[in-house]
Amino acid sequence: MNYFKYFPIAPYGFGDETLPDLFRDLSVYVSVIDEIKQNVSFYNTYYIQEFERPDQVSFKLYNTTNYYWTFWLMNDNLRERGWPLTNRDLNEKILKDYVHDTLVTQSYLLDKMKMDQTIKGQSSGATGTIHHRHVDLGQLVLTNTTGTFTPGENVISTNSEGDIETISVLEYVKEYNAAHHYENADGEYVDTISSTGTFAAGVQDTKVTYLDRYFKMNDELKTINIIKPQNIIEIVSAYREALRT
Repeated sequence: MNYFKYFPIAPYGFGDETLPDLFRDLSVYVSVIDEIKQNVSFYNTYYIQEFERPDQVSFKLYNTTNYYWTFWLMNDNLRERGWPLTNRDLNEKILKDYVHDTLVTQSYLLDKMKMDQTIKGQSSGATGTIHHRHVDLGQLVLTNTTGTFTPGENVISTNSEGDIETISVLEYVKEYNAAHHYENADGEYVDTISSTGTFAAGVQDTKVTYLDRYFKMNDELKTINIIKPQNIIEIVSAYREALRT
């Protein structure tokens, strides 16, 4: 890759080898791009279109694919989270990451319905195993489900001591459609635990699902800072010269 060939070569020992090998020193840091990021006269914003790859954006802006790597140096969020996914790929990722079902309740959960317990709907006859819990959101994430739990019905489970526990169903959804958190009108996270220790989001609060959150985070990656075309050669040359020295 063009980006790496300008890094200095240094001796590096691999594994148990006695003699070091010559290898690119990827730990080298130069401040050229970071200084550019602080000067708005050197960059513009660009919105990444659906299906656009980094090399395509580089060619579109600079008439060469060679400067794609500047996008990562100019944008910390790209470096931390990667290039935005297409909607199709994002949907596939969500379905892969959140494969379970979620039962939501306003019943008290702190001391009941623990992980690995089997639950059963008294009306629906649906069953499932508790995979994990989000007590602050009143959620039981289930595996091995059969049937469909019905809002309003009671669910029972026998704990490890042989006691029967009961909760009522508020909502039953796919995990990706369950709440990741709730927000107030200012977009701030809100506490959803009531004074009695039960889930109780306010009617004025907005539910943000895992699906919503994934799409929002992906959209945030699409607006990036890019070095202005008239400055790209000068800045890249300065960056590479700094690497050499």
